[in-house]
Amino acid sequence: MFKTCKNCQQNLEITDEDLKFYDKISPIFTGKKYSLPPPNLCPDCRSQQRMQFRNFRNLYNAKSALSGEKIISMYHPQLNYKVYSINEWWSDQWEGLNFGQEYSFDKDFFEQFYDLQLKVPKLPLKQLQCEACEYSNFAFKSQNCYLVFGCVENQDCLYGHIVWRSKDCLDGLYIYECNFCYECLDCVGCYKSYFSTECVNCAETWFCHDCLGCNNCFGSTNLKQKSWYWNNEYLGKEKYLEKFKKISPLNYKTIKQAKQDLSLRKKNQTVFPEIFGNLNENVTGNHIYFSKNLTNCFDAKRCENCKFLYTSQTFTDCYDCNFTPGNCELSYNCLAVGDSRNLINCREISNSTNLIYCYECQNCHDCFGCDGLKYKNYCILNKQYSKEEYEKLVPKIIEAMKSPKSPLTRGLGHPLDKGGLGDCEWGEFFPSSISPFGYNETVAQEYFPLTKNECLKKGFKWSDYEPEFPKVEKIIPANLLPDAISEIPDDILNWAVQCEITKKPFKIIKPELDFYREHNLPIPHLHPDERHKQRMALRNPRKLWKRSCIKCNAEIQTTYSPDRPEMVYCEKCYLEIVY
Repeated sequence: MFKTCKNCQQNLEITDEDLKFYDKISPIFTGKKYSLPPPNLCPDCRSQQRMQFRNFRNLYNAKSALSGEKIISMYHPQLNYKVYSINEWWSDQWEGLNFGQEYSFDKDFFEQFYDLQLKVPKLPLKQLQCEACEYSNFAFKSQNCYLVFGCVENQDCLYGHIVWRSKDCLDGLYIYECNFCYECLDCVGCYKSYFSTECVNCAETWFCHDCLGCNNCFGSTNLKQKSWYWNNEYLGKEKYLEKFKKISPLNYKTIKQAKQDLSLRKKNQTVFPEIFGNLNENVTGNHIYFSKNLTNCFDAKRCENCKFLYTSQTFTDCYDCNFTPGNCELSYNCLAVGDSRNLINCREISNSTNLIYCYECQNCHDCFGCDGLKYKNYCILNKQYSKEEYEKLVPKIIEAMKSPKSPLTRGLGHPLDKGGLGDCEWGEFFPSSISPFGYNETVAQEYFPLTKNECLKKGFKWSDYEPEFPKVEKIIPANLLPDAISEIPDDILNWAVQCEITKKPFKIIKPELDFYREHNLPIPHLHPDERHKQRMALRNPRKLWKRSCIKCNAEIQTTYSPDRPEMVYCEKCYLEIVY
């Protein structure tokens, strides 16, 4: 089946396999199945819509609406949302059922959910089982982490994005099971690796790319089980250590030059696999590990029988899920869900089963259109029902959602619109217009960047809120910092450094300074946001193109578009070359 995406107007293919999945997860009430319709948006536009509900990196000083306590929040203070402190939200000081409302068949579902969303208290940051992670958002089972976003089972990590099961890492992007790593990107199981990308099970590597099982290597690419290599030339231990001693400790100029040299080597002398991953069977996408039967999935680990996953772990039989920490089955069109089963169009859910159109619910089952419930079941719009009442009313709501009452003339910018997707609410994700965040505050801006004018033209929100920078003794331009970390005084903790590119000031915190001193690294010259932006620019888009293996001419699917110059090989030819 082919349709036209109602957002980007591109062709949208829906396979027989897709239709079987939608049928499989469609809810059943009193013996009757209420089928999910095929989506109206292409996979990219569906992902973009979900991402507009995900503010990872923008944090604000605010006050609890319950106690007035000062809090760090992803909701800026001018938003009309009721935000409690983390401890207050998890406490018994409030009850989600107290905000329950009757379902009205004279109004559309999304209109009623939007009203509920404004009433129910919100978590300022998404954290679960964390300790001393006050400035980390979407953090789970982590300790002593600072400005790590997408922080799962970490300890003592700083300035990261999608850092999982790692310890003592700084400035990491999409790193997994790494220890004592700095400025690493898409690395798995690495130890004391620095400025490296796409490396697996490496130790003591510097400025390396696509290395496996290597240690003590510098400026090298495509190495497997090697040691003592410098710019892809074997030196042996004595010569390697002698050469390294000449540039140690690294200064900012040396680092900049080494990055440029690595970039040139990747361009002229490096081969690339059609997909980065390990121990997979029958998968398409990129950055997939220990997985089986995945289609168009990206950054997936230990997943099986899934399609259109983005940053997911241990998912089975799921479609269209973003930023999911793990352990989910039979779920569709969800954002940040984990340890759950049978979820449809849900956001921020954990330890729950059989939820439809729910948000920020924990340990619940059989709920529809609920927000902020804990340990509840058979609820609709936060109102409690018996099992019999629930199973009688939900089918009526689904039928009503198939033909909304309000005419779709309000446009994408209206908080109660349907996203311009057609006359049916049922099956569609929450319209982006009811997201609390401006497009530029969300992760959608990172993967689908738009200017303010482009956003407004599409009807998306834009935030112009600018928080104040805390007072400091002085601001020093980054280029005036001493090169040697040994010359940096403790007083820098009371200053701010001015970013060389954005001119935005940023602070250095003590654990960060300790890390630089321990690893003989200079103070960075760029704001953490700019460093993150530059790392993101090194990643390929989450999109697959058909092209031919440069050696055997076999057709492959890869994130390297046909017009790019990289030498991309099929798996067979790549393995023959690098081993």
